[in-house]
Amino acid sequence: MSSMKWMAGVAIATASVVLLPQAALAKKPAPAPQRAAPAFASDDDVFIALRDASRSGDLARIEELAAKLGNFPLPSYVDYYRLRPRIATASDQEIRSYLTRYDGQAIADRLRNDWLLELGRTRNWTLFDEQYPLFVLNDDTQLKCYALMSRALKGQNVAEEARTVLVGPQNYGEACPALVTTLVEAGQFTQDDVWAQIRLIAESGFPGTIRRLALLTDASETMLTQALDKPDAVLAKGPGGNRAAREIFILALGRSAKNNPDRAVDALVANANRLSERERAQAWAQIALPASLKLLPEAAVYWHRTPGAALSLESHQWKARAALRAGEWKQVKTAIEAMPATLANDGPWVYWLARAYRAEGKTEEARKLFESIADQNHFYGQLALEELGSKITIPPRAQAVTAEELAPMASNAGFQRALKFFDLNMRFEGYREWNWELRRMNDRQHLAAAEFARQKNVLDRMVNTSDRTKAEFDFTQRFPSPHRNEMHASTERLGLDMAWVYGLIRQESRFIQNARSHVGASGLMQLMPATAQYVARKIGMEGFTQSQVNDIQTNITLGTNYLNMVLNDLEGSQAMATAAYNAGPGRPRAWRSTLQRQVEGAVFAESIPFNETRDYVKKVLSNATYYAALFEGKPQSLKARLGTVAPKGFAPSELP
Repeated sequence: MSSMKWMAGVAIATASVVLLPQAALAKKPAPAPQRAAPAFASDDDVFIALRDASRSGDLARIEELAAKLGNFPLPSYVDYYRLRPRIATASDQEIRSYLTRYDGQAIADRLRNDWLLELGRTRNWTLFDEQYPLFVLNDDTQLKCYALMSRALKGQNVAEEARTVLVGPQNYGEACPALVTTLVEAGQFTQDDVWAQIRLIAESGFPGTIRRLALLTDASETMLTQALDKPDAVLAKGPGGNRAAREIFILALGRSAKNNPDRAVDALVANANRLSERERAQAWAQIALPASLKLLPEAAVYWHRTPGAALSLESHQWKARAALRAGEWKQVKTAIEAMPATLANDGPWVYWLARAYRAEGKTEEARKLFESIADQNHFYGQLALEELGSKITIPPRAQAVTAEELAPMASNAGFQRALKFFDLNMRFEGYREWNWELRRMNDRQHLAAAEFARQKNVLDRMVNTSDRTKAEFDFTQRFPSPHRNEMHASTERLGLDMAWVYGLIRQESRFIQNARSHVGASGLMQLMPATAQYVARKIGMEGFTQSQVNDIQTNITLGTNYLNMVLNDLEGSQAMATAAYNAGPGRPRAWRSTLQRQVEGAVFAESIPFNETRDYVKKVLSNATYYAALFEGKPQSLKARLGTVAPKGFAPSELP
């Protein structure tokens, strides 16, 4: 679902004031009546209240509510909600008993995750080392840091593994700074590693974690705080004589450049001779990233001055994106070839490296790279297929799922728990249960599970489950088109591309009729209240109320009309209009205004500075291309759908 919407409603709360007679004020207030326990309409209501009590840590309330749920169909969750708030004080025996009782369930793995975090926090390495190999999902960055910390304390060299793990500061918690400290004390991390982490954390916006790492350097907390909070004051002083002072100056450059890149550039140029060659490269990288995020044309120039700098994963990618916007294929190639292998081997960068090779005349190398991803059903796989001279088609449909294949899905206990959670509108818990069951399934089982989801009208799970197949495909599962009559009538009346609308809905709501985002967007097309009201007024929909926004016909009517308004406002560019639907109409216009030349729609999409919107645009247009192939029964071109994007008033031309 999209979370960035351009018109947010404003709720105004009012309070009434009651004036009491003076005589009443003089009386001693009567004791407040004892609050009666709320009446619950059903066990479902009790269960939801239990979850809320568990989150707030109200132990007495938890036991009171759990006692009412003796026969509830989710006993593993009742027991989890009872145990989770006591994870720090519960006995090992009680936790082991739970894990044994519900062995193999998703929620048991979740509890083991909780327990391992507590074992790491208390440095109980004996139990941690016993339990960590049993953690199935192994998707918690803090636990990975604790595991490396445990090994380092036993004398193992884990520095390279740690550098691979320490790339996402938003997930560090207590564990990862503790790991850095341990590795420094063990001589496995150098000051280069520490300062690289400090810069990475500053780039990501987690200053509290930075201050913990400051203890590992010669910089005082006061110096570091000033670099973060008052960077221009640090720049005015210039770099100091020792390494810590120079690193503080470089850090301040990056912080200052977020607000005013030109001022940071001036400070760096004025003090360049006081920095080593390596430090200058690092300083330019600190400026180049925020300049890239602002889509400044100068960003490509700044990146040219960063050879040898230690770059974050984000910086590696923006170095390539800035070169793409500038049309500098040699720099695109250099930037991608310098990426860590895990990043360079990802679809986007395989595609753009192939394009860079072809621009250099290395056609055979380019062809091999295109072929390596052309069978992948995503945005860059589609583009690679077109570069090889083919168009996008629908793969042959797999043999229909048999009754024998479907039966195990209907009896799957995890799926039944997921369906119960969906009934309770607890979708996160439902997704956890559903996805847990898919882990070991093969293509045929995935198709059967997707068909089971279709029969239960859980279309988002049908789509996500069918998306997992590798060799057998059913694109009617992956790209459903419910409410076809209503959609056809609305798009036909507006002259709107129905495939594009379905591609957008697939990304917005996954066809959950009552979907609601955390910012208040509702329904299939995820309309914000103010947007719905605005469009209803513009098209003359009389008597519209917000309660209608989840009505299928109303949501489709309002959503398609709004999408059509945005498309017309942006000269018919689906790439820009898709971005506008997610981020607001003003932003794609601003992004376009920074272009120095006409660019391919794929370049525009890849260089969108909002992570969510960039991913959204690529997925929506990829979806739309497949929908068009399904609806029309003939090959399609994603490149044609993307078109080109140029600055306002720029004379269009054919791109090579």
